[in-house]
Amino acid sequence: MQAPQIMSKNQLDQKSQAWSALFSEPMSDLVKRYTASVFFDKRLADADIAGSLAHADMLAAQHIISQQDHEAIQKGLATVKAEIDAGKFDWKLDLEDVHLNIEARLTQLVGDAGKRLHTGRSRNDQVATDIRLWLRSEIDLIVPLLADLQRALVAVAEKNADVILPGFTHLQVAQPVSFGHHMLAYVEMFARDAERMADVRKRTNRLPLGAAALAGTSYPLDRERVARTLGMVDEAGNAQVCQNSLDAVSDRDFAIEFTAAASLCMVHISRLSEELILWMSQSFGFIRIADRFTTGSSIMPQKKNPDVPELARGKTGRVVGHLMGLITLMKGQPLAYNKDNQEDKEPLFDTVDTLKDTLRIFSEMVGGQLGSATGQKEGGITVNVPAMEAATLKGYATATDLADYLVKKGLPFRDAHETVAHAVKAAQSHNVDLSELPLKVLQGFNASIEKDVFDCLSLRGSLNARNILGGTAPDQVRAQIARHKARLG
Repeated sequence: MQAPQIMSKNQLDQKSQAWSALFSEPMSDLVKRYTASVFFDKRLADADIAGSLAHADMLAAQHIISQQDHEAIQKGLATVKAEIDAGKFDWKLDLEDVHLNIEARLTQLVGDAGKRLHTGRSRNDQVATDIRLWLRSEIDLIVPLLADLQRALVAVAEKNADVILPGFTHLQVAQPVSFGHHMLAYVEMFARDAERMADVRKRTNRLPLGAAALAGTSYPLDRERVARTLGMVDEAGNAQVCQNSLDAVSDRDFAIEFTAAASLCMVHISRLSEELILWMSQSFGFIRIADRFTTGSSIMPQKKNPDVPELARGKTGRVVGHLMGLITLMKGQPLAYNKDNQEDKEPLFDTVDTLKDTLRIFSEMVGGQLGSATGQKEGGITVNVPAMEAATLKGYATATDLADYLVKKGLPFRDAHETVAHAVKAAQSHNVDLSELPLKVLQGFNASIEKDVFDCLSLRGSLNARNILGGTAPDQVRAQIARHKARLG
């Protein structure tokens, strides 16, 4: 039998392979490009270095590596981080991903100590840890952005608590509502989005490191020490460690859960966008969006287009698509780690970027903050109060108030409903509002109707009448504004 060809250290280094000498030929350039992730996963560099520092600290504490090696690793990784931060790090496609690039540079700087860093871990548990650390930090940025948007909406609500807007169902005028009340509906949605993000963070903030490739390791690792070092602890300070090595390296449900929460948040933004687009149109004319958040037409000089809300509405589909992609990515994978999971990063990264950018620009647009160098700081959204009230009068929005009035006079609600339907029909035939029908005409529908009916038939009377918790009466709106201000700080 011919003796196997033994590759020299230099040959292995030239091929830049992280695996063993089992392979008899180098990876093809096409496969190299197809399988490489370094040019998108390099954003995990800070997380990778943080995880490596915590791992090295634990290895030294457990006497798996020497203190001298530990100090060399710390010094080397500090140099690597400085090079990355300064944009001077040489990312190599041959080294496939962020992990091997950093490890190779570390080894170049500190020699054998750099090679010992990988003791007791695999790229499988390493990447799972990196993604969790990175996503945790991104959630910590997203939650304040959600708070900023809520504050902007609360400010608009406070200015417009008494402004009457037609409330719609089926996009038909239904009942009068406070414009401030309408804005606070979105505050509630984004508050729940923030709660979901905080909840996702708890399950993201668990340590896979120590699971190694899939079965754990024979080295006496102290995984809880690593978790505490990385801040992967619960509210009581207890270390949060993935309890099953197979699960730790193979599942990406935390990423899917985050993308689901992000999708819901984008759906809420999309609903707000749709209303802003409708309200800005000439058919509604309820609002004006400041010029710095709009664009013109290349051919129609009169146009001012709500590009920001339109793009947000479109980007919502992109984020929801990423959610479907991640679910599909995971659905057919057997335990444990599979290369499929390399495809989790780009959709997750893009979801984070899209959500953060959208929240920032919406906070500025709603809050009227400085969006350019023009010096304008107010008026992101200007409300056309007369147009809103005029539109509310078109749809017999106080019909339910008349029915409630008759119920209070003793008529069963179903009978009152039928009576008011006849009254609306009469008002339509005369092209007038219910409040413009003479008292005698109204009494023809029910004799119990008296002069005080006109109080409830006015838009303002209808608005003020709904003075219950969660209602649209301005007093209730102001109470909710005070609650949100106290909550948001």
